[in-house]
Amino acid sequence: MDGYQKRRDQKKKDILRSAVDLFLTYGIQKVSIAEIASKANVSQVTIYNYFGSKHNLVEEMLVFYLDQIWSEYEKMLTNDMPFIEKIKSVMFAKIDSANNVHPDTFTHFMKKYATGVPYLEKMMQEKIMPGLMTLIEEGKQQGYVDPGLSNESILVFIQMFKDYMQKEEAFPHLQKMTGDLNKLFFYGLVGSKHNWEE
Repeated sequence: MDGYQKRRDQKKKDILRSAVDLFLTYGIQKVSIAEIASKANVSQVTIYNYFGSKHNLVEEMLVFYLDQIWSEYEKMLTNDMPFIEKIKSVMFAKIDSANNVHPDTFTHFMKKYATGVPYLEKMMQEKIMPGLMTLIEEGKQQGYVDPGLSNESILVFIQMFKDYMQKEEAFPHLQKMTGDLNKLFFYGLVGSKHNWEE
């Protein structure tokens, strides 16, 4: 890659990072191209040359943000820490992520998720689901997940969560319910195994 292309790619990343920061903080509707340009230290013309429109910028920002989030989760999942510590890290990270997203932007993300964005579907199939199943297998080996549960049953359980999250009537409630849904997913109705034994 030549120097020009490197500078171009870096400038595009700077724009996307600035867009992520502003959209997550203030919402997609309220943020202008001028504000993104100012934060990224580029001209508005540069943004339009790279992305064509605000709509296209939002779409590329979503992919960029998803890649950032997955990169953070992947580090947690491949860490040598015990299963229960990984679960806590993932749960707190998901809650923090949800709490740090403006409701307008969160709703946009969920609508995209509900309509089946090809990139997100591919990420689910190729990265997220395999990573989650590997984590569950670790839980079985360390005695935190019932080894009698088949992977097929676990996948059905995950699919139920996924189906609910894709319902439009659920969008207004999902952001506030992130913590509860995480607990239900990982611990069920009776709470953590540790608390149950006590």
